[in-house]
Amino acid sequence: MAAAIPGIFSDELREAVLASKVLVVGAGGIGCEILKNLVLSGFSDIEIIDLDTIDVSNLNRQFLFQKQHVGKSKAAVARETALTFNPDVKIVHHHDSITSTEYGITYFKRFSFVMNALDNRAARNHVNRMCLAADIPLIESGTAGYDGQVELIKKGLTQCYECTPKVAAKTFPGCTIRNTPSEPIHCIVWAKHLFNQLFGEEDPDQDVSPDTADPEAAGDTAGEEALQSKANDKGNVERVSTRSWAQANHYDSEKLFTKLFHDDIKYLLSMDNLWKKRRPPTPLDWNSLPDGVAGSSKDGGDTGLRDQQQWSIAKCGAVFAESVKKLSLDFEACRQKSKTDHLVWDKDDTAAMDFVASCANIRAHIFGIPEKTRFDIKSMAGNIIPAIATTNAIIAGVVVLHAFRVLLNKLEDCKSVYLRPKMNHKNQLLVPEKCINAPNPKCYVCAKTPTAALAADVTKMTVKQLEDIVLKAGMNMVAPDVMIDGKGIVVISSEEGETEENNDKFLEEVGIVDGAILSVDDFLQNYSLKVTVVHRDKPAPNSDEPEFIITADADDLKPKEENNVLEKPSTSNGQSMEISPQKSDPGSAHKRKTESPADDTPSKKRKIEFSNGSDSDDDICVVESEPDNNSAGASSSSIKRKQVDDDDDCFIVDDENSDVYMATQ
Repeated sequence: MAAAIPGIFSDELREAVLASKVLVVGAGGIGCEILKNLVLSGFSDIEIIDLDTIDVSNLNRQFLFQKQHVGKSKAAVARETALTFNPDVKIVHHHDSITSTEYGITYFKRFSFVMNALDNRAARNHVNRMCLAADIPLIESGTAGYDGQVELIKKGLTQCYECTPKVAAKTFPGCTIRNTPSEPIHCIVWAKHLFNQLFGEEDPDQDVSPDTADPEAAGDTAGEEALQSKANDKGNVERVSTRSWAQANHYDSEKLFTKLFHDDIKYLLSMDNLWKKRRPPTPLDWNSLPDGVAGSSKDGGDTGLRDQQQWSIAKCGAVFAESVKKLSLDFEACRQKSKTDHLVWDKDDTAAMDFVASCANIRAHIFGIPEKTRFDIKSMAGNIIPAIATTNAIIAGVVVLHAFRVLLNKLEDCKSVYLRPKMNHKNQLLVPEKCINAPNPKCYVCAKTPTAALAADVTKMTVKQLEDIVLKAGMNMVAPDVMIDGKGIVVISSEEGETEENNDKFLEEVGIVDGAILSVDDFLQNYSLKVTVVHRDKPAPNSDEPEFIITADADDLKPKEENNVLEKPSTSNGQSMEISPQKSDPGSAHKRKTESPADDTPSKKRKIEFSNGSDSDDDICVVESEPDNNSAGASSSSIKRKQVDDDDDCFIVDDENSDVYMATQ
């Protein structure tokens, strides 16, 4: 190993490498490369943690894994393979989540530094906070296609992972998905929702039936007539869920197809106002599906890779029938084990992917939207940016070079480095920053006295929503405790059962009103801050405005004419950024939610988030960049980055997600 060979490392570095203890978080594409580099460099005490298991799709770039390892723990197999390079290394693996309470501040303090090789924002935020609390260096990394990034995070020296706002996740109004799709992605989201309605975890916000409450359809009588005609003797409307209807019809493919792609479309056509300025959809007949794509017919004869063929609608119908048959059997098998069990959509499950691909293309055909290949739909459904093995290897190499500098206490030399897909004007592919980016003084995570402002409707937001959506999902806390400053009233407690009676109360009912200051603490993350509450009326149901806003400064909530905040260079690529709303995921990593009004207003133009929550490859995240190196400035309505130096025209690598608007300065 390198550290054992005289002359490769200086004596100081060699001793530091041998004496260090390293934590690697993530054993995917980057994690495997990092572990290999650490072992070959001579690091002798390593721990690696990953909750994921090996999938066939990992084998083309995660070279510590082989076909016989599919289904096994990534962390365990990575350790096993790495030990074949150097059996003398001590490697401890954990098949677990880094956010588990077992891995607290004391655990992190055991290490010389931490290396992140993660794929999701929630875990990155958590590790960021734990390393800040433990005051140990964190080397953050990520790749997306041919782009990549490595940066050092050190308390008091550099900006942390949460110093700058992240890119907003793409959202779509619920009525667009259900009534008036206009893009392939609308049909793909609809198809994934349909999967959950039939076989997955049922979510009322993912209803796929025509939305009679669509504000744009106001004035139509179709919805009213339907309700009146379905009334029972008591005058109530008896509704049957999509799943119950399908089960009652034994998941008959023809009946399902007729309901979804003929009857529901005919009903949409009766909503006349929707089609005054749009091309109306065309219902399909199961017995006469068009077979008009060359080389792709109902009878076979297709050539080329299956995933990259353009299916005809006839073939989509056949694939739909076959996938429904397979999924219904799998679903029934789940239900025999537990009545509450269900299937989970996975892009790598053949039947699940076939179902979404066929349904999305059939719906696209109905609405005159360009159809996509199965390969394209898979990429869009999982929000996948293809992972490149060489990109992972290059970034992992830079990560370990940063580790050497950390061990030598040359932290100022650990400038952020960006891997570019093309040479810049200086013929550089690996482009370093000129200096370390200082912490954002208004960051609500790493500032000396962290503060934040919450703008929400205190008359309509409940305490439970404050805990789950704002603090846990929006601010990535694990076990928050909330007290009203100056009053000593405990509103939320991490102790189970202590404040459950507050859950359904509105904020104003427990004393949280406009101007209230909350003391918020998360003992698991050793993180605390003050949150100033600003009352803000809840937007109308059909508004694009967020239900609430989290920002680092209450001044950011003032009207634009009063808000004279200046740009400050504090992004991770040396650029300056203005305040912009940012969303963050309120649900689990495997579930997409829609923002729905808390009141009973009948008009529900919801915004549906579409992100890569179901994708678990550790080396995939989103890269946002500005193509113009001499941008004049930033727009106040969206995140823009302005170059402050020709060398810094690089990319920021980030992951996905969320429904909470967030902003920092």
